[in-house]
Amino acid sequence: MRAVVFEEFGGPEVLHVKDVDEPHPGPGQIRVAVRAAGVNPMDYKIRHGWMDAFVPTTFPAVPGLELSGVVDETGEGVTDFAVGDEVLGWSATGAYAPYALADVVVAKPAGLSWDEAAAIPVAGETALRVLDLLGVRDGETLLLHGAAGAVGAMAAQLAVARGATVIGTASPANHEYVASLGAVPVAYGDGLVDRVRAAAPQGVDAVFDTSGKGALPDSIELRGGTTDRIITIADPAAGELGVTFSSGGTTPEAKRAGLAENARLATEGALRVRVAGTFPLAEAGKAQQTSEEGHAGGKLVITPEGR
Repeated sequence: MRAVVFEEFGGPEVLHVKDVDEPHPGPGQIRVAVRAAGVNPMDYKIRHGWMDAFVPTTFPAVPGLELSGVVDETGEGVTDFAVGDEVLGWSATGAYAPYALADVVVAKPAGLSWDEAAAIPVAGETALRVLDLLGVRDGETLLLHGAAGAVGAMAAQLAVARGATVIGTASPANHEYVASLGAVPVAYGDGLVDRVRAAAPQGVDAVFDTSGKGALPDSIELRGGTTDRIITIADPAAGELGVTFSSGGTTPEAKRAGLAENARLATEGALRVRVAGTFPLAEAGKAQQTSEEGHAGGKLVITPEGR
C-alpha cells in the first residue's frame, strides 16, 4: 500500500509517500480502511525526534495517532466489531495510510462525517482528561489558553457544559469563534493579566494551557501566586515553574467511554468540531507544517486517496 513515511528525524520535508507492507490484525485488534486521519502536534514532535525518549520510533515510521474508517479485518478474540462497521479511534500502526490497525475504537454515529470523526479522539480525550484533573465544576472560572485550537475549542465547550465560566485567550481574529463556543475571548500577549482580571473580576479558579506560548507566569499571578490547579499540555517551561505538565495516562476503557460520549455530543450538535483543512497523503508535510505553525484555527485532516 502507498503510505506516508519518514525514515529519519527532521522537518516536514522528511515525509514522503512510499510502498509499505499492509498491516494485518493480531489478537484483539481490527484493521481499518482509513477514511480520514487526524493531524496532531504530537505528529510533528515525533517526526522531529523530540519524543523519542517517550515514544521510540522505528524507521520507516508511518505517522498518525487517530482515524476514522471502516473495519475490513478482525483479529482473534474481537467480538465488539465486525467487517463493515464504521469506527473512530486511535491507530496502532500509523493512520496516514489506506489501512491501519487499531484496538481503541468506538462505533461512528451515522450523522458524523469522516473528517469530524477523525478530529475527535485525541483533542477530545485531552480536553476531558485535563478538565477532570483540574476538577472544573459548575460556578467556577476557567482560564483557557489557546481557546481557538483543536483541544482548546473542545475544552471550552465541555467546560461551559459543566457550568463553568471560560475566559479563552486567542488572537483577535479568532475572538468571534471563541465567543461562539460560549467563552469570553481575550487577547494573549502583553497586558494579559489586566485583561483577564477585567473579564473575570471574580478571579480564576483553574488554568488550562493548550498553547505553550509562555503564559504560565501570568497564569500563576492570576491564581494568586500558586501553581495549584494549573495544567499545561504544551509549555516545556512547566517543570521550572512547578506547573503540572499532562501528556496522557488515561486507560483504554476511559478513552473509549469519553470518545463515545464526545462522538454523541458532536452528532447532536452539542460539541462543535471545526475542521480547518483537509490534505491528501502526498501533502502530509504541508499539513504537519501548518500544524506546527500553530495558526490552523481548527483540526487538520489527512484523507487517503480513493476516499
